[in-house]
Amino acid sequence: MTSSGPSIEPDRYVPPALPPVRAGLWHVAAPVTIIWLVACVVLLLFFIPTLQANDAMVWLWTCLAGFVLGVMGLSVYAWQRRAARRGSRSANRMALDEAI
Repeated sequence: MTSSGPSIEPDRYVPPALPPVRAGLWHVAAPVTIIWLVACVVLLLFFIPTLQANDAMVWLWTCLAGFVLGVMGLSVYAWQRRAARRGSRSANRMALDEAI
């Protein structure tokens, strides 16, 4: 039985290059993370009694989760950027194309 496609040896396979960054992750993720924080603070300062009365505390936890996940995502992005600058082979080099 013959295969019609080219044979690829697993130890010699080189994955294709990733496409260039078109949108600035930092310019999108940082403001959205700040918006989640502002929403959480507004809910904490002004709407806690209303949320408790209507059994809607999930809004507060959603804002807090959005902020925490945003901070985690920005941390991973900064970590990858530092690794790419350091020259680590496993780092994602797309982060270097964006100007913060």
